[in-house]
Amino acid sequence: MKKLLVVCFIALLLVACTQKEKETHVDKTEEVNDMNEQLIGKWAGDIEIPNGPLAIIVDLQKNGGSFSVPAQGLSNYPFKSVKYDGNQVSVSINLNGSAIKIDGALKGQQIEATFNQNGGKFTLLLKPYEEQPVSYETITVPVNNGDLTVALQKTSKKPSPVVLILAGSGPTDKDGNSAIAGENNSLKMLAEGLANEGVATVRYDKRGIGDNLSLLTKEEDVSINQYVDDAVQVINTLLADKAYSSVHIIGHSEGSLIGMLAAHKTSVESFVSIAGAGRPIDEILEEQLAGQLTPALMKETTNILSSLKKGLLVENVSPELQTLFRPSVQPYMMSWLKYNPISELQKLNSRVLIIQGTTDIQVKGTDAEALKNGKKDAELLSVEGMNHVLKTAPADREDNLATYANPALPLHQDLLPAIHRFIVSD
Repeated sequence: MKKLLVVCFIALLLVACTQKEKETHVDKTEEVNDMNEQLIGKWAGDIEIPNGPLAIIVDLQKNGGSFSVPAQGLSNYPFKSVKYDGNQVSVSINLNGSAIKIDGALKGQQIEATFNQNGGKFTLLLKPYEEQPVSYETITVPVNNGDLTVALQKTSKKPSPVVLILAGSGPTDKDGNSAIAGENNSLKMLAEGLANEGVATVRYDKRGIGDNLSLLTKEEDVSINQYVDDAVQVINTLLADKAYSSVHIIGHSEGSLIGMLAAHKTSVESFVSIAGAGRPIDEILEEQLAGQLTPALMKETTNILSSLKKGLLVENVSPELQTLFRPSVQPYMMSWLKYNPISELQKLNSRVLIIQGTTDIQVKGTDAEALKNGKKDAELLSVEGMNHVLKTAPADREDNLATYANPALPLHQDLLPAIHRFIVSD
């Protein structure tokens, strides 16, 4: 059966590990035979996996090294061992019981390699790593069980409006990138674009990934309410800061629901929903999975969702459905199934803008219309030719998905002006 592609992907912790687990690993360098010194240093490349390229960083050092997967929140994970032999290098990594091996050879200014994990073998081309300039400041906000690391995109205007940008489902980072969707930098572009127009922004990696990896140690501890509480803490911090004239929320995809719920508990000036669902998540999942699953698996999916909606965990899940309904993710699903976005949107007293792209293959225009019908005084903007990752894209599925992993593509030209106008309007 082909790999499932659903908008609300539930794989929250693909490779994440606790800091304690990382510290138990010991770097080990095996025998070095006339090692080419040019191998030493940081290298970056994309693993060519079925879902699309997955960016990794490999730091090769004489006495060890480390491995990073930014989209999955894995940073500087130590090698189990590394062996050099002239232009050849072989790296072994033990990641949460998963055996990974990278074998490569230096050719010119790059390393041609293979990435092996649990029997899978993928092509990997590594080039010298280039540090990306950081355009934001980092602040910390006290939250449950620690401090949340937040990226603040400042503007020259003082005082200025400030917007909290909330990312979509799964392991999606503050820039809008994930191992599922790829690197597109959609939210990074949105934050920088608004700052250039005089609107400050804040955004952050969710618990369990990137900067906030340590705030989550067990997948079963994740819940929608926990994400909402984090957003509320950030908003309250912004409301207390006199540098900001008003506070606003932008929620993308699942972030739309989280933003609505956070807005209920705070005094924000406005709320923007981009590609937000207009129905409970069980209805959307069943719609997305229809045609991808066999009748038997589809029936099992319906039964699982029904049980979870009643607050009942499901012990036996078919292997084909483990990605979506494995035991450790079921508590999160139960917390999600409690909410109907229309009902939550109706409770908002702030101004509301609903944005939907016409070539979004994950969330339908009917969802945006349902939100609008539920909130009559909301504005509804249909962006012609914009897809789920906020880029200009055709309706063709393959060509549309290709934009998910292309950070060079700019945002759709109509998106930023529309959001800016809405935020600064009285």
